[in-house]
Amino acid sequence: MRQLERLPKMVIFDCDGVVVDSEPLTLQLIRKDLAARGLPLELPKVTDLFVGGTIAGAGAQARAMGADIPADWVDQIYDKVFAVLARSVAPIPGIAAVLDRLDHQDIPYAIGSNGPHRKMEITLARCGLAARFAGRIYSREDVAAPKPAPDVYLLAASQAGVARQDCVVVEDSATGAQAAVAAGMAVLGFTRDTPRAKFEGLTDLVFDDMAQLPALLGLPAE
Repeated sequence: MRQLERLPKMVIFDCDGVVVDSEPLTLQLIRKDLAARGLPLELPKVTDLFVGGTIAGAGAQARAMGADIPADWVDQIYDKVFAVLARSVAPIPGIAAVLDRLDHQDIPYAIGSNGPHRKMEITLARCGLAARFAGRIYSREDVAAPKPAPDVYLLAASQAGVARQDCVVVEDSATGAQAAVAAGMAVLGFTRDTPRAKFEGLTDLVFDDMAQLPALLGLPAE
C-alpha cells in the first residue's frame, strides 16, 4: 500500500462521515424534508448536492431548484437533525483504533468541520469521542469562510502550533479536500461512502476502511 512520504506532525479529521457516521441519517432526513417541500430527489442526488457543504448552502440550493424553503429552514432542519443524531449516530468503524495509534506516536489530532459546534457536541458525545477531541474541535462558526475555503484547517494547525505543510487532512468530500489543498496540506480521501472519482485531481491517496489509515499515514506497525 502506498503511503505519505513522511510522517505527519498533525492529523486533522473532518467530522461527519469521517469520525461519526452521521451522513446517512442527515441525508435521509434532508431528502424527506425536501420531498415534502416539492423537491423529490433520489438519495445519490442528495448526497452529490449536499455532502461537504453547509446546511445553509443546502437550503439555498434547494430553493434555487424549486423547493419551498422558508426563511427559518436552517433552524428547523437542525432541530430535526440534532434529535435524530442524539438517538442514533454511531462512530465510524475503526476510528477509535486510529486515534489510539496516533496517541501512541504522540501525534496530535483535531477536527475541522463545516458543521456547527452544537452538532459535534451531540455526535461526539454519543459516540464516546468528545473527551478525545476536547479543545481541538473547530467549526465553520469559528472562521470567516467555510470549506472549500481553507480557514478551518489553518485555524486547527495554528492553534496546535504545527506548520501547514506538516499536517494531513482526512476528508470524505471534494469540498473538504479542496479546503485542505488550499491550506497547503496533504489530504487523504475516505471513500467508504464517497466515489473515488470525487477526489480526482485532489489526491490519489484514497482508502475505504479506517483500518488502512495508519499505514497510509506511515505509522509504525504495532
